[in-house]
Amino acid sequence: MSRFEVVRTGASAPGVEPATQRNVAHRNADPNPSAKALQEKFSSAIKRVEVIWGETVVYVDPASVHEVMGWLRDEPSQRYDFLSDLTAVEYRDAEVPIEVVWHLRSLPFRRFLRVKAQIPKGKPLEIASVYDLYRAADWLERECYDMFGIRFHGHPDLRRILMWESYTEGFPLRKDFPLRGRFSRSEQLRQALAQNPEARYSMEELTIADAFAELPADMRERLGKGERTGE
Repeated sequence: MSRFEVVRTGASAPGVEPATQRNVAHRNADPNPSAKALQEKFSSAIKRVEVIWGETVVYVDPASVHEVMGWLRDEPSQRYDFLSDLTAVEYRDAEVPIEVVWHLRSLPFRRFLRVKAQIPKGKPLEIASVYDLYRAADWLERECYDMFGIRFHGHPDLRRILMWESYTEGFPLRKDFPLRGRFSRSEQLRQALAQNPEARYSMEELTIADAFAELPADMRERLGKGERTGE
């Protein structure tokens, strides 16, 4: 095969049509080869490996996340050159740790790997940033901080990205956060409009003031009087 020949996802060889996998086992399938390589390289830093619906999940000691991710990116036999997502998961069970999750793809080897680090509840929600390894982590880590309160050490500009900077209700995707929020909708809007967003954001990044100005006059008047819209 020429090094410049297009390889289509799902095809095992040139001329073979892509095929959807069928009868994928829920658990106990063979893991991604990267899992074994990680266990050999990092030993006790790899807590466990699971394969769920054909996708390999590697649990990593939080203190080793940056080293492991750097190796996955730079090791010639791995080459995980694309961070497609970064998020977190909190379970309702108070004993289950909060998980930070990275979705990595090796485009040269056409592999997918899900990396998780568990942070016990009651301990500081802190972990190393991978911004210096993957620039895609910039806004993803900010969103994770904004929604879950997880601090990423080494991030160059860790601040809220969806909620305004002085937002005081907490972290909306945590399980202790009320579904309707802690304030009325009108109070949330009042706080947002009082923030002077130009002080921290350009209007290209945040246009809530313009959005309010574009509301119908009667709606702006009702909101100005403190009407609890949607309550």
